[in-house]
Amino acid sequence: MDSTYSSFEHRLKDNAGKIEALLNRLLADASLDDEIVRPARLLSAMRHGVLNGGKRLRPFLILESAALLGGDADAALRIAAALECVHCYSLVHDDLPAMDDDNLRRGQPTVHIAYDYATAILAGDSLLTYAFDIIAAPETQLPADRKVALVLALSRAAGIGGMAGGQALDLAAEKETPDESGITTLQAMKTGALIRFACEAGAIIAGASDEDRKCLRLFGEKTGLAFQLADDLLDLTADAATMGKATGKDAARGKGTLVGLHGREWAEATVSRLVTEAGDLLSGYGDKANILIETARFVANRRN
Repeated sequence: MDSTYSSFEHRLKDNAGKIEALLNRLLADASLDDEIVRPARLLSAMRHGVLNGGKRLRPFLILESAALLGGDADAALRIAAALECVHCYSLVHDDLPAMDDDNLRRGQPTVHIAYDYATAILAGDSLLTYAFDIIAAPETQLPADRKVALVLALSRAAGIGGMAGGQALDLAAEKETPDESGITTLQAMKTGALIRFACEAGAIIAGASDEDRKCLRLFGEKTGLAFQLADDLLDLTADAATMGKATGKDAARGKGTLVGLHGREWAEATVSRLVTEAGDLLSGYGDKANILIETARFVANRRN
């Protein structure tokens, strides 16, 4: 086995464990200063939506991009946990009947199935809000200007012009199929925006140059595009047991995808090209960038 890939696998698993442990502590029973009480059922639903495994790919990108540029590892871990709260909130809400209507997530019942619809909505709301609490809290030891930059970047990536807006476009696409440009925009918002943020956040945490920040941002954009194409391929080819969620739903709903427009062979070739382009962006960083480059390859070749 290639030593870089072996190192990548080890670090992905190790960092996922660190993120899981921190999220477990952050979602503990004890109230924080200025919190009145943490309702037990709501907290349990939040934990169900977050502490359910997963590769923790987005947090991993934050940790590795910060490490590449010499950012503080403890601060990066907390920002990574904040991003995972945003990502998991989106999954909790996406799974609701009014959205993507899924009963299974990561091989477990979705939050609204395990609890109820109202609790799932509130769990998602609470996770989204908590993400910005984690960034702003004094335990996240970063200069104030970097915290502000992170809050702004994450807000833009997660909100109306990013992930949430992308979900709205995705729902609209069930009624009127967008053209290729529309599909690309939708996917860049719904999936790509948080991956782009994950890579750019490392540069913000490290207080890196504008050039470094732009480079990591572009790396994230290409990796996000590759991720979505790979996801569409898996929706077409993988089974639910492997994916831990329902598959084949895009085709069943008549939802337009780039794979549907151009076919599997085109999609696989495009993913390969995007991964190569992403790696080329980091060539100037030398061997220090190997893990990030391997992450882009992992995105392209994943099986779930």
